This record gives sequence, structure tokens and C-alpha cells, in this order.
Amino acid sequence: MKRKRTSFYEASARERIDGIVDRASFRELLPPVARVTSPHLEALDLPAAFDDGVVVGEGTLDQKRVLVAAEEGQFLGGTVGEVHGGKLTGLLRRALRVAPAAVLLLLESGGVRLQEANAGLIGVSEVMRSLLSVRAAGIPVLVAIGGQYGCFGGMGIVASCADAVVMSEEGRLGLSGPEVIEAARGVEEFDARDRALVWRTVGAKHRYLLGDCDLLVEDDLAQFRTAFLGFLSTRHPLDLEEIEREQKLLERRVEAFGDCPDAVDIWKRLGIGEPEKIPEASTTHFLEQARTHRASSSS
Repeated sequence: MKRKRTSFYEASARERIDGIVDRASFRELLPPVARVTSPHLEALDLPAAFDDGVVVGEGTLDQKRVLVAAEEGQFLGGTVGEVHGGKLTGLLRRALRVAPAAVLLLLESGGVRLQEANAGLIGVSEVMRSLLSVRAAGIPVLVAIGGQYGCFGGMGIVASCADAVVMSEEGRLGLSGPEVIEAARGVEEFDARDRALVWRTVGAKHRYLLGDCDLLVEDDLAQFRTAFLGFLSTRHPLDLEEIEREQKLLERRVEAFGDCPDAVDIWKRLGIGEPEKIPEASTTHFLEQARTHRASSSS
């Protein structure tokens, strides 16, 4: 009997967790019954959520203990405020105490919550510092991206700090979101309504080709789970050598593609035949063609 596919894109934060960790193994920390809500939203007379848009807890993955966080895009676009950031930071600090096999972050965020800008910025900085401390302790931090709101702003930086990033084609990853770029620089710089432009600039296929995404999977919770299992025993010590390697990769990228006005020009320079067909290629076909052309594999 063929297994029914469960969409990561369409699932809620809790459904994503349940579809990735071992069945019935997840135990939520600070669940909605704890009613830990944002004081800033209440002060502004805005709707709040009893989990503040992020679910944190622990479970098992292939019987190995893992800590898990999943952002809920349906609440304020998964944006980070004081409580939201505090829950993520607390989970990462907990990892230093309990030493799990890995920390799994299922990210869907538009960045910092504008209604809590200062608190959100501080929260994201604490998340980054805690994540790097976890990696320095030898605990892998693995990220999944594939939701409606993508992963942008401060959480885009958080994702880039992790050991590995898994994305589905529906996922997007970047620093500034398309709407933010258009608002700041004008539609001539970036037309956020041009969906083809958006996806070929910050979409998963482009991120995979540049090396920002380590593995591209179908929009299926089971495939994200399998990807995490593959990375579970992979440990890259966070040391000076690793940081210098990443820096050299970024320098080579600027040298190789700094003058390219569009993602398609980068794909051409990577030697991909018929690069204009990449957006319409299935994930499987794309991976068959792309693995030998990844920018991260060039010396």
C-alpha cells in the first residue's frame, strides 16, 4: 500500500513535529496551557497566541533524544518577539545541559516582529549566540525550511548558522524578504510581485546551487525526517578552521558571481545546460542535473 504523503508546507507547527520525530515521542515545553504570551502585543491591544507562535520541546528521532522547535507561520508570519525568541533560546540552552543527539529547528519566519522590534532583535541575537554555543559543544543543529512564509530576517541568519539546512522546493531563504527590498529600494530593484523572480532568487533550488541549502527534498514530512536521520551523526566542530572555510566559500562566490544580475546568469556560469528550465524541473530531475554544478563544491 502506497504511503500517503504529508505536506510540510500545509502542516501546522505541531503537525510538522509529529511527522518528523518518532511517533508519540514529543513532549512540549511551555505548552499553550501555560499561557506564556507576549506582553507587548497585549499592551498594543493586539491578538496574542498562548505559544507565541513557536512550539518547543523534546522527543526522539530513531530512538535518539532530540530537542525540537517549530515556528507557526499562521501566527504573525512566524515573526520573533520577546517570548518567541526566549523560547528558542531556552531550548538551545537546555541542549547544553542535556546533550541531545541533535537540535531540530523547523523554521518559518518573516523575521523580527515589528510590534516588538527591539525585543525581537535582542531575542534573535540571543538565539544565534546560543546556537553557536550548542554547535561548539559538538551538538548538531539541523534546520528545515518549507513553509508558506519562508525564512527571512534574523531567522534567515539563524538558519545559516546551523550545521545543515534541508529545504523543499516551496521553501525560501534570505536575509531581507522581497517586500522589504522593494519597500527600501523600489520596484526597479526588486519586484516582489514577480513570483518567478522571487523564487529563482531566494528559492530552494537557487539556495541549493549556491550551497546555502545542504539537501533539497520533496514537500513531504517523511523526506524531511529521512534527511535529518542522514545528518544525525554528522558533526562539524565549530572551530577557526571551519569558520575560515566558510569565509573562503563566500569570497569565492563574490568573485565568481558578483557581476551576475540574475540567478539565471549564475546558473549559466555554473555550467548548467538550459538553465531557464530549472524552475519547472521536478525536484528529482533537478538534483540529477545540479549535484555536479553546486558552487559549494568548486575549489
